[in-house]
Amino acid sequence: MPLYHTEDQAMLADTARGFLADEGNIAKQLRHFRDINCKDGFGHALWKQFAEMGFTGMLVAEADGGLGMGHVEAGIVLEEIGRNLTPSPFLTSSVMAAAALGAASDELRGRYLPGLLTGDSVFAVAIDEGPKHRPERIACRAERAGNGFKLTGTKAFVIHGGSADMLIVAARTAGSDDDDAGITLFAVPNDAAGLSLDVARLVDSAQAAHVKLDGVQLDADAVIGEVDGGREVLNKVVNAGRIGAAAESVGVAQGSFEMTTTYLKQRKQFGKLIGEFQALQHRAAHLYSELEIARAVVIKAQQLLDGGSEKADLMVSVAKAKAGKVASLAVKEGVQMHGGIGMTDEYDIGLYMKRDRALAEFMGDLYYHADRVAKLSGY
Repeated sequence: MPLYHTEDQAMLADTARGFLADEGNIAKQLRHFRDINCKDGFGHALWKQFAEMGFTGMLVAEADGGLGMGHVEAGIVLEEIGRNLTPSPFLTSSVMAAAALGAASDELRGRYLPGLLTGDSVFAVAIDEGPKHRPERIACRAERAGNGFKLTGTKAFVIHGGSADMLIVAARTAGSDDDDAGITLFAVPNDAAGLSLDVARLVDSAQAAHVKLDGVQLDADAVIGEVDGGREVLNKVVNAGRIGAAAESVGVAQGSFEMTTTYLKQRKQFGKLIGEFQALQHRAAHLYSELEIARAVVIKAQQLLDGGSEKADLMVSVAKAKAGKVASLAVKEGVQMHGGIGMTDEYDIGLYMKRDRALAEFMGDLYYHADRVAKLSGY
């Protein structure tokens, strides 16, 4: 397939770009909710507008009231979220949680999806248990108890965990911590007895939670998918999160690039616009070419995921690594080319660097995915 958007996808991009530039911009959303020290870190009114636009149900099947779209379309919205640094639970709720709930029972989908579609609910996904993304190792235990399960363990850096109405928790129901099999996913309501959260603020002002499950009792109908057979669903969830984060990173890089090139055309030094200096032109041109490569790789991975290709797993890691590397380059170049003012809070360019740092760690950093690409390629 071509590595550019179809006519319908281009129309979606135009809609998302205009909407988020107007309603999700830095001044109206990120700076506002940061400065008032909002406990959620995002605006629920904007989340309701996401629902009105149909964005919250993009990956929800039409039979469940959603739009039945794919990762390419979700990535279009995520790129604009990144471009505007819009604080939103879209990635955790409408992408990752939606991917998990697609494998849930009719009862669970009927319980949770309506709230997602209307923008009344926020979901979080609790997978990692340490400072780094390592979904291969799940130590949180779920033991059979009565007609259900009892969950015991901890989860780290659960994005929007403190705001979530429900957490999707990956727990071990069989085997040892590093076994591929024996994983089960559970839908855990935020008011479950034994569930406690320690909320922290990340570098980009987003909210995350360290989650403790102290004998959380759940009925059997809280299981998503099959008992002991949740690794396949978990892989879909993490791949959805990885490619979603990669798309958002492309948006961060694009937003930083646009802000920087605008500044190059305005700032004068030694009687000339600094954009006239050849050294800066070369650096901007290099960044532009890297950004286009990253966008193409992300689109390819999205297409493979949507098509169910066996190559999707590899390409998702390629995309996450490449997008992360390019976003890091873009924000560093942006801050440097802005000079001293790039280090001040008055200028937005530094906010792009902060979002890049948070995204770089989310769902695996450059080194995790570079290593994963090597292993999947047989090296």
